[in-house]
Amino acid sequence: MDIAQTAPETVILAEDEAKVYLQASTMAAWAPRGQSCTVRCDPGRAHANCYGTLNLKTGAEIVTRAETMHAAATTIHLQAILDAYPTVDILLLWDRAPWRRGPAIRALLAANPRLTIIEFPTAAPDLNPQEHVWRATRRKVCHNHMKRRLPELAERFERHLTTTTFSSSFLERYGWNLVCPGFT
Repeated sequence: MDIAQTAPETVILAEDEAKVYLQASTMAAWAPRGQSCTVRCDPGRAHANCYGTLNLKTGAEIVTRAETMHAAATTIHLQAILDAYPTVDILLLWDRAPWRRGPAIRALLAANPRLTIIEFPTAAPDLNPQEHVWRATRRKVCHNHMKRRLPELAERFERHLTTTTFSSSFLERYGWNLVCPGFT
């Protein structure tokens, strides 16, 4: 946390990726008494990939869709983060996914010293506040949906992310106000 203490205007973000599948998951189904309900499902595994980054103070989301999750797509998303916060230091928390390695990412980080990365421990998705954003968005958009085309569902998913504010208690839970009392 020395990063944010030396630069109190530092933006603190949490990043993760998700796949959006056309096949709807069922939360609840209603049918007239004595009749079975019909739930349509897509037989394939068609999906869209989304990178999502949560601002832990404001609850705003930065989203980038990608064909595949690899270092080049991660670099594009990192550039979107840098563009969204062009004048302040950025502390980015993320997990240890393999597509976050490679020369393209190292070059981007070397060229942008105001972006600092801290990795979550291995196999600890419950620590990442972005996971809660995925869960809430899937519940709102992907469960019981009636979309027949993946691009429509992916667009709805992205629109929900970018138009909704997601609260997170991450900073308070880990004593941010004690470490950096000037942060408001």
